[in-house]
Amino acid sequence: MKLTWHLRRLHLRHPFNIASLPRTNSVAKDIPLIRIEHAGHAGWGEASPASYYNQSIESVAAALQEAAGMLGNDPLAFDSILDPMWERFPDQPATISAIDVALHDLAGKLLGLPVWKWFGLDARRAPPTSFTIGIDDLDTISQKVREAADYPILKIKVGTPDDDRVLSAVRSLAPDKPLRVDANCAWRSADVLERCRHFIPRYRIELMEQPTPRGEHAALPQVRAAGLCPIVADESCHSPEDVLDCVGNFDGINIKLSKCGGIRRAMRMIHVARAAGLKVMLGCMIETSVGIAAAAQLAPLADWLDLDGHLLLADDPFEGVGGERGRITLSHEPGLGLSERPLRNAQRTD
Repeated sequence: MKLTWHLRRLHLRHPFNIASLPRTNSVAKDIPLIRIEHAGHAGWGEASPASYYNQSIESVAAALQEAAGMLGNDPLAFDSILDPMWERFPDQPATISAIDVALHDLAGKLLGLPVWKWFGLDARRAPPTSFTIGIDDLDTISQKVREAADYPILKIKVGTPDDDRVLSAVRSLAPDKPLRVDANCAWRSADVLERCRHFIPRYRIELMEQPTPRGEHAALPQVRAAGLCPIVADESCHSPEDVLDCVGNFDGINIKLSKCGGIRRAMRMIHVARAAGLKVMLGCMIETSVGIAAAAQLAPLADWLDLDGHLLLADDPFEGVGGERGRITLSHEPGLGLSERPLRNAQRTD
């Protein structure tokens, strides 16, 4: 098998900010896209490294350069390919995810099946996805909410002194939509119960994601006992090993392929979560349709979806993730069911 990759510069419709990272006005984002070729077919993968998980474009590039010589010649030998990569690059799940996804896309094409059908899943069971509104000034947030009129569920990033004003503005523009709230670790145990008691009933919040930092969970059992809404772990649950630590502190976990290391690891996390009585959200980073389509293959197994990263882009280089009004339609084409759009004016670095 032959692995090649390039950086694709993408552009967001709006700057995207969350509480746990410095504020930025940039709308440009570089995404490493990989391609694995074998027997006349090619599978696509995507790495979305996050600085708060100690990954970068440079770390992805270094790992890919070495990983290209570790693929072998059997695209269906997932464990034989990926297990040595976890031993060699244990801190690079975004890179391993890209390879895992490309292998699944390639294998599906070789087998002539979409990945979800190969897994034996029922595409009709996929729940609708939320649409995320990042941190911004009130006027821009209001504009984003109006632009998201066709999406039935909104996820609102909070964690600033303006949380009340933001949620009030969103609720006034979307009086009947389910609202999900994500603090990205910005609240603290000292007042998290008080904040949840204030915000959740007032703004009719459907679920609360990662209110306190990873490891700062002392007050979360009290929040759960208050029965306000489900509490979902994101930054507190990176890998299959983290899932059981969430029991008692959270009601569910948010699984992201670039965070956990790909489709195979995500499937393992789903099974552990179900056995432990936890619900499952499938989430994403800012990603092209490659990353979104990969996660969507598991959508029938999820309780909640937050697969909107491609919707935040102005120039997604792929197409094939169908659907409307928050419903993702799984393709019946082999693999991930994607096709690459013409490059046109997009920037690419080989």
